[in-house]
Amino acid sequence: MNISSRPPGAGGRFRLAARQRPRFQGQSFNRLIPNILTLLGLCAGLMAMRFALDGRWEPAAGLIILAGAIDGLDGRLARLLKATSRFGAEFDSLADFLSFGVAPAMILYLWTMHDYRGLGFVPCVMFAVCMALRLARFNASIDAGPVPLPGPPPKAAFAQSFFTGVPAPAGAVLGMFPIFASLAFQGWGWNGMADAVRHPAFVGLLLIAVALALVSTLPTWSFKNFKVRREYVLPLLLSIGAYAALLVSEPWAALAAAGLIYCAMLPFSFRSYLRLKREAEEMIQPIGPTADS
Repeated sequence: MNISSRPPGAGGRFRLAARQRPRFQGQSFNRLIPNILTLLGLCAGLMAMRFALDGRWEPAAGLIILAGAIDGLDGRLARLLKATSRFGAEFDSLADFLSFGVAPAMILYLWTMHDYRGLGFVPCVMFAVCMALRLARFNASIDAGPVPLPGPPPKAAFAQSFFTGVPAPAGAVLGMFPIFASLAFQGWGWNGMADAVRHPAFVGLLLIAVALALVSTLPTWSFKNFKVRREYVLPLLLSIGAYAALLVSEPWAALAAAGLIYCAMLPFSFRSYLRLKREAEEMIQPIGPTADS
């Protein structure tokens, strides 16, 4: 208890100084939630590699999907909680590289590509390297403040709803397609089909194709600002419900189908991008010389 000093001639009264509560410096826990989710996604990728070393392909593949689901949540939560930061963006990219680049490449190499020895290792390395290049290009386009980082110029307004190239989680799902399809065929007793999609030649060609799609300039829907026309809302909801039922009853077949559906959407995404670009160019009217000039 602090007793203030008494001035000369004052009586026996004295004042008690107000007690100051200590203030702790730090961040709110809500702002840490997105980074915690990113950390959980990173751990999921590490655990997937651990299961792959033990030959447990189902939990390894399932953890890659879990990492993809977490990646879809952490960024949205960061924007919702106003907890976006450069640290979070860099941490998310590093976690994505491991969970969607290194882990799938390692799983596929241990699953089948090791049968071709060094030749089978090349597509796995190419996939991981292209994933790193794709994430580095994405980071280079992030504005770090008043001075932007060197990289591609800002996108036009119509292009904000498109990614440049296949995004990292979708690339991981496409790369893991042979495992999903093989597990589904094995569950149905179609061992011949399971062995066909497990062949290193098929897996290697698929990995190379996905790697090139990652670093391509192909515009792909981001679904962030995606609008659904009113007449399509009910069919979309019914389709999602049917897919959810398939995901519960036949998870591996549903995941393999998701990869095929995404590939089928790429031409429509490219066509939509060209249509919006053409409409934006038509809205820009050239300014010619006036009559007085």
